[in-house]
Amino acid sequence: MAKGKAKGPKGKKITLKIAKNSIRITLDGRRRLDLSKMGITTFPKCILKLADVDELDLSRNMLKKIPGSIEKFQKLRWLDLHSNQLEELPEAIGKLQNLFYLNICNNKLTSTNLPEGLNLLKNLHILNLGLNRLDSIPTSLGALKELTEIGLFDNALTAIPNSVKRLPKLKKMNVERNPFRDSIEQEDHSDPIKRVETLHLVQEKDLCSSCLYLCKGERDKLQQLMDVTPSSSKKSSFSSLLTPNSTAKENQEEW
Repeated sequence: MAKGKAKGPKGKKITLKIAKNSIRITLDGRRRLDLSKMGITTFPKCILKLADVDELDLSRNMLKKIPGSIEKFQKLRWLDLHSNQLEELPEAIGKLQNLFYLNICNNKLTSTNLPEGLNLLKNLHILNLGLNRLDSIPTSLGALKELTEIGLFDNALTAIPNSVKRLPKLKKMNVERNPFRDSIEQEDHSDPIKRVETLHLVQEKDLCSSCLYLCKGERDKLQQLMDVTPSSSKKSSFSSLLTPNSTAKENQEEW
């Protein structure tokens, strides 16, 4: 008898009873359906009967696809799909207009399979696209005007669109471990808020008298501040500890 095509791993079957028992109340009083780490391979249709939850956690499973019916979760503010095997997302995800947090990190998403609907999430504050297979970021993400944090680390990006870098409320952007064409460009992306534009080092003899006077004044103020501030470098002595280990050396104050 010929063997048929090998099947993938059979995941855990989620029943409506299991799903109901997996609802948790968060510290801020929201209802979270937590189906993380359950070995799920296909989206459990039964949870569509619980579409009034505020948060949905399907992370750390083996999901390859999210159906368009995800749009039924109209109250959803928090959606965690990280660490699955997702290769695409449905366009319907753009209909989750109340979404505040979206984590799709550590999947198999490519730039061509990112849905255009992402730019419709007008209330999105936090977006994690790290650890995927993205080689470019759509400029349309610049429409996410409420975005404060975005994770793009561990992809194949060579540039970040200006429309994303210039988002008005963006505070954190993690782009580490991408093959940027210019390492300086990567540093700029990693910290778009704090940046030293120019630093000049000169000798005292090259300064005019007024500049030298100002510099010395600031230096004196700094020295006075250091004199009145207790030094953190003064460590307690350990006369009975002849050979302190590394932990003791680094944390003598706690000892």
